Amino acid sequence: MGIASLVLGIVSLVVAWIPCVGNIAFLPALVGLILGIIDVVKKAKAQAPKGIGLAGTICCGVALLILVVYALAFASAASDAAAELSAMGY
Repeated sequence: MGIASLVLGIVSLVVAWIPCVGNIAFLPALVGLILGIIDVVKKAKAQAPKGIGLAGTICCGVALLILVVYALAFASAASDAAAELSAMGY
């Protein structure tokens, strides 16, 4: 599960940086985050190395953070554009 989390995290990070298309990365990042957390918890109980699961969890978390920041930025820009058009009488 740790390797799957890392792969999904890397793919999500790459896709998340693409504006307008990055929203596609939300679901893989969420699935990877869940898999990474499960892997880290299972490895912690077994006292096994948990580096790959932790790296996957971090990558997915960063990808989700990027997606949230982009969504807020686009929502703010759309709101400002709507207000500007309204002020112009459209």
